[in-house]
Amino acid sequence: MALPINIDSLINGRTVEWERIEFKAGWNPEDVLHTLCAFANDINNWGGGYIVLGIAEKDGRPVLPPKGLHANQIDAIQKKLLEVCHLIVPTYFPIVQPVIFRKKHILVLWAPGGDARPYKAPTTIGGKGVFAYYVRRFSNTVKAKPSEEKLLYALAAKIPFDDRINHHAELTELKLPLIQSFLREIGSELLDESGLVPLAQLSRQMSIARGSDEYLKPINVGLLFFNDTPNQFFKGAKIEIVEYHDEIGDTFSEKVFLGPIHQQLKDALEYIQKFIIKEDVRKIPRKAKAERFFNFPYEAVREALANAVYHRSYEHQSSIEVNVRFDSIEILSFPGPLPPVDNALLRKPRVVARDYRNRRVGDFLKELHLTEGRGTGIPKIRRAMKNNGSPQPKFTTDADRTYFIATIPVHHKATTRPKTQVEAQVEILSEEKLSILRFCLVPKSKKEILGYIGVTSQTKNFKLHIEPFIKEEYLRLLLPDKPKSKKQKYVTSPRGIELLNKPEQP
Repeated sequence: MALPINIDSLINGRTVEWERIEFKAGWNPEDVLHTLCAFANDINNWGGGYIVLGIAEKDGRPVLPPKGLHANQIDAIQKKLLEVCHLIVPTYFPIVQPVIFRKKHILVLWAPGGDARPYKAPTTIGGKGVFAYYVRRFSNTVKAKPSEEKLLYALAAKIPFDDRINHHAELTELKLPLIQSFLREIGSELLDESGLVPLAQLSRQMSIARGSDEYLKPINVGLLFFNDTPNQFFKGAKIEIVEYHDEIGDTFSEKVFLGPIHQQLKDALEYIQKFIIKEDVRKIPRKAKAERFFNFPYEAVREALANAVYHRSYEHQSSIEVNVRFDSIEILSFPGPLPPVDNALLRKPRVVARDYRNRRVGDFLKELHLTEGRGTGIPKIRRAMKNNGSPQPKFTTDADRTYFIATIPVHHKATTRPKTQVEAQVEILSEEKLSILRFCLVPKSKKEILGYIGVTSQTKNFKLHIEPFIKEEYLRLLLPDKPKSKKQKYVTSPRGIELLNKPEQP
């Protein structure tokens, strides 16, 4: 059967980290044995990995076009692979798919993190029976150090929650239409087979169910993605968006997003993009290109919310909260980051975690291109804020890591933000109006002012662009006794100069 992944995206490293893919030009049973053992041990909770036979590698990247395998090798390799896997203790078997990639035969081995870790394998096939534990260290398969062996034993009873069997659910809770929709979206060849095989076989192939034939149960990640109401199994599996309509928070509206968690994420992001994110366009005098910015850059919000869905705990009964305030969007999830990530590390340009809470949730989200999972989330948010001209975001947790908040401040020029105390006392003028005050530090005529901002010298434009300055005493007339004189000019008043000199001005 086919694998639940797009093979082209896998080989080109678009959905799975390079550290989790090993390319091999040919069949070397001992190398494959050790790498399978390392992926099964999954010491970093990355979700295991993939071995691609028939493609050479250079510096950890595939050499394309592929060298390929001979067609008559495929069956022989699979038979030998069965023997090799019996050498792993406890026994471990990957999921295998022969593939024709760019007109060449290759073999793809998917090795999810195992349930019975730690696994060990003989150091040499046919040797003296010396066994060792193997782990992945960056892009390499290596023997585990003593400290890593201790960690493997500590992890033995710690299968990530999203990869555990759910004993309170039945296999029928996994809905075929949702599975097929997912396979269609990622472009998996498994879609063509999904309607032709029993649900049990399909679920095993996707590793979303485990157990004996008489007691086959879904695992938690399967229920999170392929059940219409995952919140019936995991109370906190929902996203709540709360919009505050005043600065205090006395009035607000709330919208709750339910359903498969990837659909929740898509729906919540669509709502935010449609109803919360606004673009400001401001014309700059004497410049053809207008100034454009968003109150909140969508890329930053998208990444922050996707990270919350990825990294939260689904054992926790609290939902993800998106609090939309006048001055910020706060995305709150529970609990906080895993050690060693703390507030000090969150302030660094790049945050690299040693461990992941949801190895399978991350895999599915990456397949859907909803997250990358390479430690790029926080840098991407910061870059999006910088590109929009926004203040930098804040990422906070507490000493016990009971929560995580991503705060995305509103753009300082956005019209949707509330007035500060200074702004309440003196109205903040737009950059265009401020530029008029600067322009009029030397007296200017009506025609000169209106020409400067790019409009015609008509009475309606005078009333719209100049008269309010006079009424608010930001501009004064050089000939106050002859307001309609053809020689009339306007100059920035002492009040206008005071406003220009305020440090709060852009």
